[in-house]
Amino acid sequence: MARTSSSRGADRTGLYEEVTAQIVAELEAGTVPWVQPWSDAAVPLALPANAVTGRRYYGINVLLLWIAALDRGFRTQRWLTFRQALAVGGAVRRAERGTTIFYAARFTPGGADETDDNDRAARGIPFLKRFTVFNADQCEGLAEQCDATREHLPDDLIIEDAEALLAASGVDFQISGTHEAFYSPDLDLIMVPPRHAFDDPIDSYRTLLHELTHATGHPTRLARDLSHPFGSEGYAREELVAELGAAFLCAALGIVPTVRHAAYIADWLAVLRGDERAIFRAASAGSAAAEWLLARRDVMVEQLRADEEREAA
Repeated sequence: MARTSSSRGADRTGLYEEVTAQIVAELEAGTVPWVQPWSDAAVPLALPANAVTGRRYYGINVLLLWIAALDRGFRTQRWLTFRQALAVGGAVRRAERGTTIFYAARFTPGGADETDDNDRAARGIPFLKRFTVFNADQCEGLAEQCDATREHLPDDLIIEDAEALLAASGVDFQISGTHEAFYSPDLDLIMVPPRHAFDDPIDSYRTLLHELTHATGHPTRLARDLSHPFGSEGYAREELVAELGAAFLCAALGIVPTVRHAAYIADWLAVLRGDERAIFRAASAGSAAAEWLLARRDVMVEQLRADEEREAA
């Protein structure tokens, strides 16, 4: 029997509610899913990636895979499907339980006047589909590159990488005369305290990455709405985007993420309880910000490397 559009809609709503309930439960228990006790965990600090393609997972799937890896003590951030394991000559061990993640896309009904791509995108129906992945720790016989784990970088290399990302962003920074850090959308400027104002030098980078995520919302970059007044729901939503984006960037750089604005947790809970899609939107926006910045860093690093090779030749 064909499934009706209403039943498909109910399935989608159920998936959003299911994931939101999981994130809310973590927050209510005092655990921030994007800030876990990495130093006590077997799993290395990194963004989860597909073991076969090497592509990083995105949005809400980052949080779900982090939660699974930390809760179950996996030793790698590499994941793959059952079929992918077989395709590379390996196999998922018997009785292993997979982790559910989600694929979001838009379905555009066929038919009348589909000549305008923008119009088709606007009329597309969003859908959410679940699928199952397994950690490389749950498999056997995988090729060595599929089970690769990232080595922990020394602090000097972490700082060098962070500085490269900050430089590649193109965002202006100024030292403030106070101990406050903030991003001004009107001036497109990040104000930060001097480095010596931080108890731990690496905290300055955690703070900068938070404010830099805000800066990606500028109209010349990813164009998020940054006009919400302090204390509003929209302000809390943007703070959640910045927290997630900073956590994703920290993980990519090898910096243990922390909660910059713990006072907002109650506000985030209120947002998530009132909108089962809010965490999906925030995680997607946080991932988009992180990927935008990492891509610019990669381009700059490649250009510098090419320049060095030309000079050496």
